[in-house]
Amino acid sequence: MPTPGLKNHATFVEHWTLPLQFPLGALVLLCVMTSARAALPGDSADGKRLHDAHCTQCHDTGVYTRKDPLVLSLDALKQQLQDCSHMAKAQFSPAQMQNVVKFLNDQFYHFP
Repeated sequence: MPTPGLKNHATFVEHWTLPLQFPLGALVLLCVMTSARAALPGDSADGKRLHDAHCTQCHDTGVYTRKDPLVLSLDALKQQLQDCSHMAKAQFSPAQMQNVVKFLNDQFYHFP
C-alpha cells in the first residue's frame, strides 16, 4: 500500500524541478560554449599588436565582417593568415601566428 501523501510529494517535486531543468541546461551549455572559446591558446593582445602592425597595411577590418565571408572555419582562418603573411612578407613565429588567430577569432569570427 502506498505511503499517504507520497503522490502529492511526487507531484510537488515534479512541478518544481521540471521548470528548473531548462535554465540549468542553458547555463551548462553557456559555460561549455564560453570555455571552448576561451580555450583557444594564444595572447589576443599580442595578436592585435601584430595585426595592427602588419595586416592593416593591406586591408582594413571590413574584410572580417563582409556579408560574403571567405573564412568559414578556424582552419580556414589559419590558412588565410598563412597566405596573408606570405603576401605581406611577414615572418611570424608559430606563437605569433596563434596570437593573431586568437585575436581575429575573439574579435571577429567567434569560431568554436
